[in-house]
Amino acid sequence: MHLLNTKFVTIFLAFALSGFFKSSKHPLHVSTTEVNFNAKDKTLEISAKIFTDDFESVLVKLYKQKTDLSNPSIKQKMDELVKKYLISHLQLKANGKPVALNYIGFEIDHEATNIYLEVEKIPALKSVEVNDTILYDMFEDQMSIVHIVKASVRKSTKILYPDKSFTANF
Repeated sequence: MHLLNTKFVTIFLAFALSGFFKSSKHPLHVSTTEVNFNAKDKTLEISAKIFTDDFESVLVKLYKQKTDLSNPSIKQKMDELVKKYLISHLQLKANGKPVALNYIGFEIDHEATNIYLEVEKIPALKSVEVNDTILYDMFEDQMSIVHIVKASVRKSTKILYPDKSFTANF
């Protein structure tokens, strides 16, 4: 009898959860940002990874434009939107001073969008402060994973909405 109840519960949970996951592609709202100090080139190399469906949804919500990040025929228009969004939702300070992010571009990688930026003319790095509000205008359960790397030292954290910043000192 106990084995029968266990099978019933297992089958019931499988059906219940399959319906849940079909209605929401991924119940976890997370983005990842990595900042690497390139001592040779004296630059900060920044990459952000965001679920494409969530990213497209926030772009439509904010900018009221057709958005399709995987469509090559509107790539230039999408570059403009991605740049506008990232520059306003990701700010950095290096050694206590705000720095300008240069947008490099984006690419689709399976279900995620990878966005690349850089900061030039960073001769030495003592600290990096990341202010990250990516997807905060969409989800109140948003989590941002932030990695800051200098040589072999990697400092990481998770920032949970409504918190926004992380500072790493070297």
